[in-house]
Amino acid sequence: MTVLERFDAADLGDVMARFRDALRSHQAAINRLNVYPVPDGDTGTNMALTLESVVAALDEARTTGPDGADLAATCQAISHGSLMGARGNSGVILSQVMCGLMGVVGQAPRIDAVAVADALVAASTAAYSAVMRPVEGTILTVVREASEAAAAAAEAGGSLVGVLDAARTRGGEALERTPELLPVLAEAGVVDAGGAGFLLLLDAMLSVVDGRPLPEPTDDEGVVSDHPHLVLAGHVHESGVADLRYEVMYFLEAPDEAVPAFKEVWAGIGDSIVVVGGDGIWNCHIHTDDIGAAIEAAIDCGKPRNIRVTDLVEQVEEERWVREAAAEPVEPAVPVEVPCAVVAVATGPGVRRLLGSLGVQQIVAGGQSMNPSTAQLLDAVEAAPADQVVILPNNKNIVAVANQVDAQTTKTVAVVPTHGISQGIAALLSYDPEATAAANARSMAEAIEGVVAGEVTQAVRDSTSEVGPIRAGDFIGIAADGIWSVSDDLAEATIGLLDRLVTAEHEIVGLLEGEGSSAAVTRRITEWLNDNRPDVEVEVHHGGQPLYPYCFGAE
Repeated sequence: MTVLERFDAADLGDVMARFRDALRSHQAAINRLNVYPVPDGDTGTNMALTLESVVAALDEARTTGPDGADLAATCQAISHGSLMGARGNSGVILSQVMCGLMGVVGQAPRIDAVAVADALVAASTAAYSAVMRPVEGTILTVVREASEAAAAAAEAGGSLVGVLDAARTRGGEALERTPELLPVLAEAGVVDAGGAGFLLLLDAMLSVVDGRPLPEPTDDEGVVSDHPHLVLAGHVHESGVADLRYEVMYFLEAPDEAVPAFKEVWAGIGDSIVVVGGDGIWNCHIHTDDIGAAIEAAIDCGKPRNIRVTDLVEQVEEERWVREAAAEPVEPAVPVEVPCAVVAVATGPGVRRLLGSLGVQQIVAGGQSMNPSTAQLLDAVEAAPADQVVILPNNKNIVAVANQVDAQTTKTVAVVPTHGISQGIAALLSYDPEATAAANARSMAEAIEGVVAGEVTQAVRDSTSEVGPIRAGDFIGIAADGIWSVSDDLAEATIGLLDRLVTAEHEIVGLLEGEGSSAAVTRRITEWLNDNRPDVEVEVHHGGQPLYPYCFGAE
């Protein structure tokens, strides 16, 4: 193979495709390096999804251009694809790296060693500028040191291969030092996940330029200690990110001059802030405890869209469940044409079967942290056998995304803002497939107003509540207005919540068993209801939902 001395548009496309393939290959290994006590998703997955968007944008540019994509169109597609497809903190920072790179190579007379070195320096500058409180020992450090080595090699007259080799070597050394800079990495005995992902970009460049094979993933990839300390949920490291429960992301349509003030508002309500973009469209990411304030800041200066809210505490465990649910064969409802169909979001085989038995025609896998996208909900709406569709999000974090669907389809779509599966089940009891979507939405909304819902989960950190202190591992009973029971015993926590919420005026309690429930605990709960609420009928269903051993709704 001839060693390249410069890139052209086709070479850049080849780099992006190989980078995407490398991220997919190393995705699981990089995910295992994501060690923050409150992780913002799987780094490998987020970076790979970002590159999927880049490759898709390149494919579109090739097919729509008169003779395929030229250099300007290629650079624009890479920048725009990375911005619009960025997922999570790591994906947003990676998108800024890509935009910095393309901003230089797109203007260079030729993409040689000097241009690539300059582009890497610009990428580092762009990445640092996107993060309000840069933290060393992350992808930022790896990109910066790699760019410094590339600049030095180019200044010494190095070839394109020499510049990339220098960047890869220094970047690899920087990655190995990340545990020295970030205590949480040292505690876990691993290197930074985002930095490991970035190095695959340099590997992809060297593969195109010099024909080198892409590195294969290994079982111990990124592990620097055989005896890592246990990183517990709730541990607070120096940057304080672990204290903040929610990840909020959205696209912001706002004038560029309004963004500095917007960033200042965000600086007061959260951390891990990344705002990237320009020309009126910005990809915004924050960790915060105040979801409302994070969104209101956008409304004050522009228009937020594609809002995604993730509960970071519950994310990792539910990701496993949603992946399993997505892989499970779903027993589809008989596709009988009806005037109005229902699309519902659910996780857990029992929950899905129950919703199907109540008339739901399309079920989308998702829940508290693995929120489905607008596109996924839209696909389900289009597949539903009706011209009018009602969506049951069954989680408050999915309502905003569901509200985007109606504008994307010729079908009539109404959203009933169900915040949990108990409300979703209650809403379905009022479902009339012969009625319009608007009429169903009204009757379903009225139905859920009469539902008192509760759920029991396990605390992941020490905390406090109105009913007393909470220790990591305790079971906590949660209602719409807060935590109302705490116990180290699952049955006691569930009974304590039922005692607060279920009164003699209620007629039915529907109890959903999830992961962590047992026949013995369910029997204790139903016996308590029989003894203490004798006029209330109890219905027990196996939902199989993650994170919540018991959910219930009382009517």
